[in-house]
Amino acid sequence: MIRNSTERYGLVSKLLHSLIAFSIIGLIGLGWWMVGLSYYDSWYHKGLELHRAIGVCVLLLATVFAIWKVISPSPGLQKSLKPMEKVGAKVVHIVLLLSMFAVPLTGYAISTSSGNSFTFFGLFDIPSVMAITETIRDLAISLHYYIAYGLIAVILLHAGAAFKHQFIDKKGTLKRMF
Repeated sequence: MIRNSTERYGLVSKLLHSLIAFSIIGLIGLGWWMVGLSYYDSWYHKGLELHRAIGVCVLLLATVFAIWKVISPSPGLQKSLKPMEKVGAKVVHIVLLLSMFAVPLTGYAISTSSGNSFTFFGLFDIPSVMAITETIRDLAISLHYYIAYGLIAVILLHAGAAFKHQFIDKKGTLKRMF
C-alpha cells in the first residue's frame, strides 16, 4: 500500500518518516560532535560540508513530506487515546513538522550569511539568496542551536510515547507505522 489508509501509514509515509528521522538524528549527532572541533581539525570543514548537505536533504524531504500529507492524509489518532494524549500528539507532530523547516532554514541563513554559496556533497553549489546582517545571522545561530537541542527533547517524547502506547498500553501503535 503506497498511500495512507484510515488505520495505517502507507509506504511513502513510512519511507519519508524513516529518512527524515534518521537524517535529523544524524545531524544532531554530527552537529554536537562538530562544535568540539577546532578550526584546524581535519574534519572541521568536512563535517560542516556534510552537515550542510544533509540539512538541505532534510529540507527537501520535509517539503515532500508536507506535500504528501496533503495528498495522502495521515491516519487519525487512535480512538483509545485519552484527550490529553491526543492534544499532546497533535502538538508534538506540529512541533516536529515546523522544526523540520526551521532548523534547515536557519542553517541555510547561517551558511550563506556572508553572501557566499556552499557545496552540496561537492556536486554543485547552493547559492546565497542574499547577504544578511550580523544581527540576523546571530539570531539565526541562536534559533538553529535552541530549536535543534529542543528537538532532541521532542524526539525523545515522540519515541517514548510511541513505545509506551505499544508496550505498556498494548495499543499496537507501532504496527501502524511499521
